Amino acid sequence: MNLITDIGNTRVKLAVFNERTLVHKVVLEKHLMTIDYLRDLDQEYPTDHCILTHSGKPDDSVLHYLRNRGNFLLLDSDTAVPVSNAYQTPNTLGKDRLSAVVAARFLFPETNCLVIDCGTCITCNFIDSSGTFQGGSISPGMQMRFRAMNEFTAKLPLVQPLPGDDFIGKNTEESIRIGAQTAAVFEIDAFINAYSQRFGQITTLITGGDAHYFALHLKNKIFAEENLVLIGLNEILNYNRNA
Repeated sequence: MNLITDIGNTRVKLAVFNERTLVHKVVLEKHLMTIDYLRDLDQEYPTDHCILTHSGKPDDSVLHYLRNRGNFLLLDSDTAVPVSNAYQTPNTLGKDRLSAVVAARFLFPETNCLVIDCGTCITCNFIDSSGTFQGGSISPGMQMRFRAMNEFTAKLPLVQPLPGDDFIGKNTEESIRIGAQTAAVFEIDAFINAYSQRFGQITTLITGGDAHYFALHLKNKIFAEENLVLIGLNEILNYNRNA
């Protein structure tokens, strides 16, 4: 079985796959991922291969423990992946973006896929039917938009997201909410339409913390998959195991 470890700045996602079946997943605060925690996890779900990716710095003792388990893969720009990469700066490409398109290629082979990750940032990531990652876009996520309007102005309040799809605000809070939420929906729908016009038929997948909101409000047909990055990391690990 495979242990998938995705370390962010404040949280860690851990997953166990039996071949290509997700059998266990947990999201925990970064400080809770200790050697004792991993040992307990190993007792319950014995794994023989591990992949680690990180945007936040991993604890040295935890990293040492994972390395010493054997069959350890640290994902970086030199790691072999089962897709071609046309991105001009692969060393700056976020590993979550790369993993998500690898998952899209696995789930929808020989298909043009647009992967939209709605988290801290909203990223669009396009992989064509030949299996080549072409690139995409990065824009502020919903919470970043709310915070920016509050922090970079003198009077605009910090507004929390609420359901709704109108585009005319009747007061300041509604107007801010539309600027952060509805505008983001319009943006994503416009990107989907632009990719469709250029490349023809595409399959659109959405993931990330705010995916549930966009899945309800986008006009275009999409496939929501919350575990897309984990699936991609597992495919990268399997690819390197087989190689």
